[in-house]
Amino acid sequence: MEDGTKIRHVPDPDNPGWHTWNLADNTRFNAQTMGHMLVRKDSDTLCRVRMFPERRHTNLLDMVHGAITLALMDVALFASMRILLGGDAGGSVTLDLSSQFIGAGRPGVPLDALVEVMRETKRLVFLRGTVVQGENDEHLVASFSGIVRKPSGK
Repeated sequence: MEDGTKIRHVPDPDNPGWHTWNLADNTRFNAQTMGHMLVRKDSDTLCRVRMFPERRHTNLLDMVHGAITLALMDVALFASMRILLGGDAGGSVTLDLSSQFIGAGRPGVPLDALVEVMRETKRLVFLRGTVVQGENDEHLVASFSGIVRKPSGK
């Protein structure tokens, strides 16, 4: 468990090399909307956050709904901050999330957010990333950048 037992972050037995990134309270948004999520550190500077899009995540075109992709981006900011910097993901807030949709996500194929930290200050973390699908990340779904404010320490 992480961040005061709010996040279940343990090795995932079904996915070697991955850890879970799920809220302990499964009645909240992440569990209810996103489903089972995974995270891993691809390098010292790159974090990968994965979700498994299903039919319930699709729009009328049978592609991953843009709101789901945006939610993955937002969750990935916090997971990446925690994994790469050791920051308090549960006590931080999104200040800005800018996105560019490039292609449509497909259900039934893992959807990954690849995130890197650009800069960290005393109060803020600046991140950027891409959302991809495919064996070799060959299908680019979106790019994004975000700013996260660290907890105030009150």
